[in-house]
Amino acid sequence: MNALALAALTQEPLPSSAWDMVTGATITTKVILAVLFIFSLASWVLIIWKWIQFRRVRGLESDFLAQVAQAQHLDEAYKSVIALPDSPYLRVFRHGMNFVSGLRGRNDNPTSGLRAAQVETLKLVLDKEIVGERDAMAHGLPGLATIATVSPLLGLMGTVVGVMDAFVGISIQGTANITAVAPGIAEALITTVTGLGVAIPAVIGYNFFASRLALFAGDLQGFSSEFIGALAREGKV
Repeated sequence: MNALALAALTQEPLPSSAWDMVTGATITTKVILAVLFIFSLASWVLIIWKWIQFRRVRGLESDFLAQVAQAQHLDEAYKSVIALPDSPYLRVFRHGMNFVSGLRGRNDNPTSGLRAAQVETLKLVLDKEIVGERDAMAHGLPGLATIATVSPLLGLMGTVVGVMDAFVGISIQGTANITAVAPGIAEALITTVTGLGVAIPAVIGYNFFASRLALFAGDLQGFSSEFIGALAREGKV
């Protein structure tokens, strides 16, 4: 039986605040609230971590592109950015340059451009590298999505438990007055509100970072296309 309903039967004071409802709740409801608290803490840790990560990558991108824009040729650009802090853009660029150097070294005439089949292979290699960088940046987002999905369901479970306890109070007291019904319903509303309070920031965070991830992948793909275009301008393709 709900501890709040029992308090009504023993003439104990009814809860006067949300905290009184929590402390007087059933074990099931307390467990659900504890899990929701852990979910909330985890979601905020993920949100702060991803915010710092995306902000850092954006700063590294600005420095990298500024150095590349000042260079006249790819070889010059590579020498200027190689000393920069490691970043997704630098890794893609370095991987592409190393792959091109390896292909040109295997050609019969190293001074000639890459063949069409080699260019297609280069595109596949760059695409694979971009997918890997995108997956690395996506770490943590599935956790946010899980929290956003599961938290309202946990809140709903607590709601069902509270409503069941309300009906138990009605059956014990033999009446459907507000004293018998209110404690269980109030307990149900606490879990519902808590579940929504955990889910809403997780949903907002997930949608925000998913859009930033799409922009990040698009920027890398654009840089890959510019890299191949620069190879063509310099007669290496």
